[in-house]
Order: sequence, then structure tokens, then C-alpha cells
Amino acid sequence: MAGRKPDVTDEEILEVLLESSEPVLTTREISEQLPIKLNAAQIRLKSLYEEEQICGKKAGNAWIWWMSEDE
Repeated sequence: MAGRKPDVTDEEILEVLLESSEPVLTTREISEQLPIKLNAAQIRLKSLYEEEQICGKKAGNAWIWWMSEDE
């Protein structure tokens, strides 16, 4: 990833999903649990999705995210 070093690591993002009691989280729910802005969270989550580290899909106007069953 080009640009400055992110303040939040991929591992921290994945940890939010792993520790959640909910089966899926929205981008907003994830960004609210970390020191990351909504737009930056969306970019990072889509990157993790493209790398097949997480699952996700568009649900209405929002994206929802979850860990794959393999995790």
C-alpha cells in the first residue's frame, strides 16, 4: 500500500471482526472501534476483502464484513 504508514494495522482491523459478538459488522461499526476515519476504513476493508482475508458484501447503502468460516 502506497502512502504514509497507517495508524491502524490490518491485524487490529481483523481483531475487531474476530472479537465481535455480532456475525457481521458495517464499515461504520468497525471504524467506530478504531482510531480510523470511515473512508479510510472502507478502503482498508476492501483491500482485505480483495486479499481474501475477510468476506464482505454490499447490503443496501452499506457494506457488511465478516470473517470467513475458515478463520
